[in-house]
Amino acid sequence: MEHGSEGGNTDSAQRGAPLVLHALSVADGILALCPLPGASGDYQADIEHIREWQPGLVISMTTDEEHAAVGAASLGSDLQSLGSRWIHLPVPDFSTPPPDILNRWPEASHMARKALVGGGRVLVHCRGGCGRSGMVVLRLMTECGERPDLALARLRAVRPCAIETEEQMAWAYGPRRIPGNAR
Repeated sequence: MEHGSEGGNTDSAQRGAPLVLHALSVADGILALCPLPGASGDYQADIEHIREWQPGLVISMTTDEEHAAVGAASLGSDLQSLGSRWIHLPVPDFSTPPPDILNRWPEASHMARKALVGGGRVLVHCRGGCGRSGMVVLRLMTECGERPDLALARLRAVRPCAIETEEQMAWAYGPRRIPGNAR
């Protein structure tokens, strides 16, 4: 399920390409991943596309330097002005969450799972919409009770580049069940 695409898995991080949200049904909601707004060269059009999709929560896995490089320094406040909650979990490209981000993961995960179970929309992005965002999306899918192998197959069916390193895969396959989560 892609939003804003005429089929195929185009890399919307390419300059001039429209932002594509690669979406999956998870729990009772929709979980999507995409490249960094502005990476296409048209930050305002990307923000407008996100506004139209209406995510209740956006998780940014990119660094402040990555935001600045594509003209997205105001990303957090721009997303919040759309009515979306915003969680910034900066992780270096091709990496897994460092200790300070690991400490924040339980709260971020709880917010995302609560939104999904309640029928909401959650958007996760990194620079290219593949590695870091794929890692987080797969982790959330398994935390919502999906079998890891089936979750990975579903994720890669909509975003073949999801999860780029063995370390990201290992992190994504972390604890499969959250106590008290019936899904």
